[in-house]
Amino acid sequence: MIRPILIGLALVALTACETAKGAGRDIQKAGDTITDTAEDVQKKL
Repeated sequence: MIRPILIGLALVALTACETAKGAGRDIQKAGDTITDTAEDVQKKL
């Protein structure tokens, strides 16, 4: 389930980033999403 999300985020990051600053924001959003998903999984355990 996480793998398709990561692939989708990578595609968005590659197509949407025009500058290094934009790339940084996209990578940060991807990291936030991964963190949120990990926290949700931990709560379910």
